[in-house]
Amino acid sequence: MAAPPLALFAPLALSQTAAPLPEMPGVSAGAFMQMLLALALIVGILVLGAYLLRRLNGGRTFGNTGPLRIVGGLMISPRERIVLLEVGETWVVVGIVPGQIKTLHTMPKGEIPVASGSDGGFGQWLKQMTERRNESV
Repeated sequence: MAAPPLALFAPLALSQTAAPLPEMPGVSAGAFMQMLLALALIVGILVLGAYLLRRLNGGRTFGNTGPLRIVGGLMISPRERIVLLEVGETWVVVGIVPGQIKTLHTMPKGEIPVASGSDGGFGQWLKQMTERRNESV
C-alpha cells in the first residue's frame, strides 16, 4: 500500500520547526560609520585633488608662463578655427582643422583695436588683414 502524500512531508515539517534557523549577523553601527567616514575621506581627497589641479594649471593645459600665448581665435565651423598666437615678438595666424595645423600669416607683434560692435576684435582685425592682403596681390 502506498503512503498518504502528506505523511511523506511530515518529518520535513517537524525538523524545520524543531531546529530554528541561525540568524544572519547584521552590520553594527560602528562598522557602518567606519564605512561612511572612509567614503567621505575618499570623496574629499578627489575633490581636493581636482581643486589643486585647477589652481596649479589655471584650468588650462598650457600656462601663460612660456613664450607662446593665444591672443584670440575665431570659430569658422565646429571643426575649423583660426587662432592668433603670440610667439615672442611675433604674431602667427594659424588655421586649425582636424588632424592639421597650418600657418596662414606671420607678422610683428602689434595691437588689436577693440571693436565696438558685437563682431569682436579679432574677427574685425582678421577681415581687415585679409582685405589688405588681397589688395596687395
